[in-house]
Amino acid sequence: MLSAQLVRAIERNAEELTREVLQDLASNPRTPRYHRLAGDELHRRVYDVYHHLDRWLGDKSDAAVESSYASLGRTRRAEGIPLSEVVYALILVKEHLCRYILRTGAADTAVELYQEEELNLMVARFFDKALYHTVRGYESAATAASATAAPAR
Repeated sequence: MLSAQLVRAIERNAEELTREVLQDLASNPRTPRYHRLAGDELHRRVYDVYHHLDRWLGDKSDAAVESSYASLGRTRRAEGIPLSEVVYALILVKEHLCRYILRTGAADTAVELYQEEELNLMVARFFDKALYHTVRGYESAATAASATAAPAR
């Protein structure tokens, strides 16, 4: 199956993909606050998406995605990164992945083309869930911060 081969290729090339994303985040005008973030944690998060893609795509429950990405949202809120930059960073991770699938897929048959499209759909669903839970985590951290900052009556 082409999609399984593509996922294995993505996982094997996770380090290269991660470096590309980190370079993009470090220089992209839409992610200026990311230019100052520590590279280790950021590297770990991006690498995890690519290196464990099969696990992320195969997880039928939202529990792991919810836990990981809600935590990401809370962390980025605590770091003072605007939500728009957090969302754009996830978009960049997805875009790099989709471009890799496009240039590596090379479907020769209608079945392979279908499998490539199916993989793209699975990737899109995963990132939709990741975005949603990241925003929820960010919002919950913002709500908690305003509740703490509100004067007692």
